[in-house]
Amino acid sequence: MSIIGTIVIGFIVGLIARLLHPGRDGIGIILTTLLGIAGAMLATYGGQFLGLYRADEPAGFIGAIVGAIIILFVFTRLRRR
Repeated sequence: MSIIGTIVIGFIVGLIARLLHPGRDGIGIILTTLLGIAGAMLATYGGQFLGLYRADEPAGFIGAIVGAIIILFVFTRLRRR
């Protein structure tokens, strides 16, 4: 159930990040899910690096959305070049 839960939450986070990020990014459902999962990982490890989270503490839902928006921003900037 943990893997399925991660995929579902990743999809929801990816959708919210795509809604909040302006412009057309042109990615599908699978990349949206991977975007959400990667955003949660970025928020977790970035938060641990900055001292916001302990080593055994995952990022929250809002942190995952912010991480996904950062990844989506970088992705769209690299894709334009």
